Amino acid sequence: MKLAHLNHLIAVAELGGLRRAARHLGIAQPAITRSIQELEHELGVTLFERSASGMTLTPIGKAFVRRSTAVQQELERARDEVQQLKGISAGTVSIGLSTAPHVSMLPMVLEPFRRRYPEVRLRITEGLFPAMEADIRSGAIDFYVGPLAEETLAGDYIAEKLFDNRRVILAKRGHLLRHATSLAELGDARWVATSVTMDSEAELWPLFQRHGLPKPITAVQAQSALSMITVAAASDILAMLPQQWLAFVRSSRLLVQIKVKEELAAPAICVVFRSRLPLTPVAQHLCDLFRRSALNQPLLTR
Repeated sequence: MKLAHLNHLIAVAELGGLRRAARHLGIAQPAITRSIQELEHELGVTLFERSASGMTLTPIGKAFVRRSTAVQQELERARDEVQQLKGISAGTVSIGLSTAPHVSMLPMVLEPFRRRYPEVRLRITEGLFPAMEADIRSGAIDFYVGPLAEETLAGDYIAEKLFDNRRVILAKRGHLLRHATSLAELGDARWVATSVTMDSEAELWPLFQRHGLPKPITAVQAQSALSMITVAAASDILAMLPQQWLAFVRSSRLLVQIKVKEELAAPAICVVFRSRLPLTPVAQHLCDLFRRSALNQPLLTR
């Protein structure tokens, strides 16, 4: 089994056909066909189902591609690390960020990182940990910065708390409940919600439950802060977001903050990376910049 075999396999799996993979890799189609046949012969299994519309992975093929992708990514990291240890600024750093570090930390980190490593490509994925876990485990993402669910992570990861956080309630300008001062006064409101777990109701319900209040009504489930802001600005639906969005809200004049007396605690912002392999020197430097940025975060505000 050769590295070229794995590269050809992954290309066919991602692009769905031999011709598309050959065009993407810039090699002759028979060479890729031969690679796939040699792999299937060596493993003694069928990796792809062939049809007139293309090629799809068999269940065994999916498992093998998942492992092969991890191998490919580790080799890329190894090559980057060697170049970086030689003093050559090269390679790619891939990070996952939730909305809070996007707004409050990335602007502080980006300029010093680009100044130190102008030739390194930075790849940023927005989202929450559950959606990125597979890519972090495989090495496609070097590290994640954002909130975590309350449960302890598996031993595959190291999670380091950067700072505690708090949420704020946002409503469109002129909202009938804009002068509310407690969660109890928002009992009949409808909410747009997301969550650090796969259950969107897990974001709001514990806050209301903690204060002996009925379960809030989730009218819209969103996957991003932009969706939440858009929904809140265009309707009577309320949003609860990390406090880092306050500066944007105030400058845009689309929304207002509803200031309630209750503590609206949010999951702490953490950095998460794999425990079994170290970060490359460049990824480690970027991670350190996020750590320093966390020290400059403003005090929690009500």
